[in-house]
Amino acid sequence: MPVANAGTDVLIVGGGPVGLTARALLARWGVRALLVEKHRKLSPFPRSRLVNVRSMEIFRQLGLAARITADAFAPEYGRVRFRDTLRDRDFATAAMVGVNAPVPESPVVGVVTSQDRLEPTLLAAADAPMRFGVELVDLVEEAEGVVALLVDHRCGEEVRVRARHVVAADGASSTIRQRLGIDTTGPGTIGGFTTVVFDADLDRWCAGRPAGVYFTAHGTFLPLYPEGGWAWLAPTPEDAARADWPGLVSRALGTDSGVQVDVLRVQHWVMNGFVAERFRHGRILLAGDAAHAVPIIGGLGMNAGVADAHNLCWKLAGVLQGWAEPSLLETYETERQPVAQQTLHQAVANTRLLLQVQNRRREQLRTGEAAPAQVELPWSEQYFAQLGLVLGVTYRSAAVLTDDGTPSEPPEPGTDYVPSAEPGRRLPHLRLTRDRSTLDTLGEWFTLLTPDPTEWQQQTAAPWPLHIEALPVEHTDLCGLRPHGALLVRPDGHIGARWRDRPPSDATLQRALTAICRSTAPRQPGTR
Repeated sequence: MPVANAGTDVLIVGGGPVGLTARALLARWGVRALLVEKHRKLSPFPRSRLVNVRSMEIFRQLGLAARITADAFAPEYGRVRFRDTLRDRDFATAAMVGVNAPVPESPVVGVVTSQDRLEPTLLAAADAPMRFGVELVDLVEEAEGVVALLVDHRCGEEVRVRARHVVAADGASSTIRQRLGIDTTGPGTIGGFTTVVFDADLDRWCAGRPAGVYFTAHGTFLPLYPEGGWAWLAPTPEDAARADWPGLVSRALGTDSGVQVDVLRVQHWVMNGFVAERFRHGRILLAGDAAHAVPIIGGLGMNAGVADAHNLCWKLAGVLQGWAEPSLLETYETERQPVAQQTLHQAVANTRLLLQVQNRRREQLRTGEAAPAQVELPWSEQYFAQLGLVLGVTYRSAAVLTDDGTPSEPPEPGTDYVPSAEPGRRLPHLRLTRDRSTLDTLGEWFTLLTPDPTEWQQQTAAPWPLHIEALPVEHTDLCGLRPHGALLVRPDGHIGARWRDRPPSDATLQRALTAICRSTAPRQPGTR
């Protein structure tokens, strides 16, 4: 018989970056959460490699950006290089925009860092309980919550846990998504790949020309940590069980390189590309790879999952703490599913462009044609210069009010980024002081930015958490405001409403917060 267990507000299933980020965000909101991970410890494999500028803004809000940066590669590694073998010269190179150097659109810089270096930092960011070696095997929705059946593989014990809501961050092969019968759309399985983690002295070819990724005609090389270590990634060979991994890596290095390769770990995995048809099933919400599996080329997948958690957790907190109605959770899918579809489209395009470069060079090698000194990349700056997908995400839902106070229309996809204070957009990074950005005004609350705080302080905002911040007059034009106007910014940094001038009535702010949170009869904070 399963053992009964005390309940929790939110059960998070999956201890990767998305689940760990959700755990940290919910802890900041004071929401009780339990995270379970079926593996007995954090993964030792490098997996995701890029923390983009938007994810770093979220981690800055959690107080983690400095630590993540300290453990990561220096900015000059924010570059990709193309070579025949690792020991050959570059025939093409490109910078990762927002990673290799600061961009004026953000107060932070993205980093190249391995996922196994990032996850311990995220784990230490909260004291909320986390149980390794515990797998969800079944769940049942009830009127007031979800009952999950968990198996503790360390002792074989079965435990039932009651939760108000479940966040499924259990990966592309999500048990929860499959049990709920949620279908996916997209290309599906793209191919089988193998990651070989190894030690070797490659400084003679790489130290003077650093990069986060080296694409070669014989696979991809990734430096793992600033202090050393490498990974080689390539399609899984047909007879993988008998593969000569040191020999394959040596061939990709250059057969006459003379480098000793010490293979440490080998991991086979499947590259998927899909978006779930639904992100929500009652009280169960999909996030990260469970909701959208994105090819790794371009570094978009994990970062999209972090943004999922950022969008979802303040809404869960509002519902659980009583200042939002459950219908607010409907906007999670409405807002994040179009972003997932755009992200998948771009990642598939990235993969095709990469293959175009590699196939072109492989054909040159086959025919004996000499490679030109420099190859013109087919993607110009669109490959890693994807700030439109990173900073330019635009939400359209009932939780975003247009300037006339009505829900706004669906967004148009795009990869270019132009800062804007239009409702639904991420709040632009603007300097309030030398060391303080508009993004630093955000937290576990709504933020009202206005050049005239006195005018707006007379507005009633209870029961919603709200901070009012002064906006320097020099920023009003970019924000589309006049001297008494205001921006209402949601806790996830997206603008929920804008008033170009003074509030139309004494109830303006309360009406907007009611509309955004779908809370037509607000309860007192803390009620359930």
